[in-house]
Amino acid sequence: MPRTTKHDTSINIIQRDVNPPILPRPGSKSSVLVKMLMSKRGVTIDEMIVATGWQAHSVRGFLAGTLRRRYGLKANVKETKGGKRRYRVV
Repeated sequence: MPRTTKHDTSINIIQRDVNPPILPRPGSKSSVLVKMLMSKRGVTIDEMIVATGWQAHSVRGFLAGTLRRRYGLKANVKETKGGKRRYRVV
């Protein structure tokens, strides 16, 4: 007669350790952007493009993804009188 085994049907929930946010490497383009974003005045997308040489979609991707997920920072947006948006990390 074949031997039967009972399978464990319980589900083990694995909790991910949340790593603390890391900071950009000094001298990198990311560190330049973070410094600019931490200024009291804030910074526009155009200023970030000039500082890094990146295209607009790359700067926006940095703001939406890398800044928040990797560095644990959030950029606040404020629209100026001229219609430009200024980004700033508080």
